Amino acid sequence: MIKKFDSNKARLKRHARVRRKISGTPECPRLNVFRSAKHIYAQIIDDVNGVTLASASSLKGLDVNGGNVEGAKKVGELIAKAAAEKGIKDVVFDRGGYLYHGRVQALAEAARENGLNF
Repeated sequence: MIKKFDSNKARLKRHARVRRKISGTPECPRLNVFRSAKHIYAQIIDDVNGVTLASASSLKGLDVNGGNVEGAKKVGELIAKAAAEKGIKDVVFDRGGYLYHGRVQALAEAARENGLNF
């Protein structure tokens, strides 16, 4: 029997390992990132109350492709602006089991440049 490697299953395992250690609070919510082949999504989540405080994605309202670094930078700017409107300055970054590289890194750096602290 040949075992197949499932990269998404491995990512979910890494994400669960990270989530055991970090959690979003009302004072310092969690900035979660999800990336697909075509789009990238970001949410600011309060895990104590179980609510999403702000969200942004390349799916709506962007002229750029969400599957590249420029699209990720735009989503980072959007999530930082949405957080500023809600009065959120400090967040805990949750990379979702992905490597801190490429689109995930671009989103994080754009969010930092536009006012989020993590």
